[in-house]
Amino acid sequence: MAAAWKAEILELAASALARKERTVAEMRAWLASRGCPQAEIEAAIARLVEIGELDDARFARRFAEDKRELRGWGSERIAEALEARGVGSEEIAAALATEDDGAQVDRAARLLVARGDALVDEPARGRALAFLVRRGYGSEVAYEAVRRAEREGVGRRAA
Repeated sequence: MAAAWKAEILELAASALARKERTVAEMRAWLASRGCPQAEIEAAIARLVEIGELDDARFARRFAEDKRELRGWGSERIAEALEARGVGSEEIAAALATEDDGAQVDRAARLLVARGDALVDEPARGRALAFLVRRGYGSEVAYEAVRRAEREGVGRRAA
């Protein structure tokens, strides 16, 4: 009976991964929510990791890339989201290491350009800074992005 459970759970997990990439922790919780025995869950996860179908490092890299490009998230917000998904600190650090502060400043400044807000006074710059911090950019990166956007005349209204 255990072999039947094992094959069934492995098939169930593989089917779930075909629809949506998940972390090890997410897969463990997903299988547990379906009433699968814990020992069989661990065996299925071990096999999926072994064959490369379940890989937290790959998940973290792709997640970080997607959130940076599609949502404009900064490293702090990405790290929090990955941690909440059960990704380990080493995998998170590796995923975030693919982008330096300069690239983050560039992306953050582009976000400000896309918003089109005039950065002509202190309250406007403060709002822009708060926006970037909410997006997960560190305060130094956000400050530099606001300065760069201001220098480049982002959102200046015609006089």
